Amino acid sequence: MGSHSIVIHINGEDHPVIVRSADTLLFVIRSRLGLTGAKPGCLNGDCGACTVNVDGWPMKSCLMLAVEAVGKKITSIEGLKNASIQKAFVDNFAFQCGYCTPGFIMNCHSLIKQHPDACDQTIKEWLRSNICRCTGYAEIEKAIKSVLKEK
Repeated sequence: MGSHSIVIHINGEDHPVIVRSADTLLFVIRSRLGLTGAKPGCLNGDCGACTVNVDGWPMKSCLMLAVEAVGKKITSIEGLKNASIQKAFVDNFAFQCGYCTPGFIMNCHSLIKQHPDACDQTIKEWLRSNICRCTGYAEIEKAIKSVLKEK
């Protein structure tokens, strides 16, 4: 497997990096770019702790190769500054230990952008992609709904 020089556009900036063909986006953003908000959880796409936004949609970065990110606009939790969903998570106690929280916030941020009129069923469907073992999902749903009401 050879190395490739690529440019990853993340959080509004271009970052030239050298990657192997098999390097996941999660590995590169954490180990090469020092952005550690996306967390390694299951590393097989089940838990959502590594969720980032790619062109406005949630993506489990453990499932995406870094070379697939070329030409895409990526946002990690570090690039999501002062988003209403972040404050809503705090205000609604929508987290406990916090490990999965960045992935949930990124998923919820995409949900709000893609479905500003999301109904309960849509919210529940989107939340199925992330797992939290510390808290119930009621607080997370409440946080989402509080942001949707602002719109």
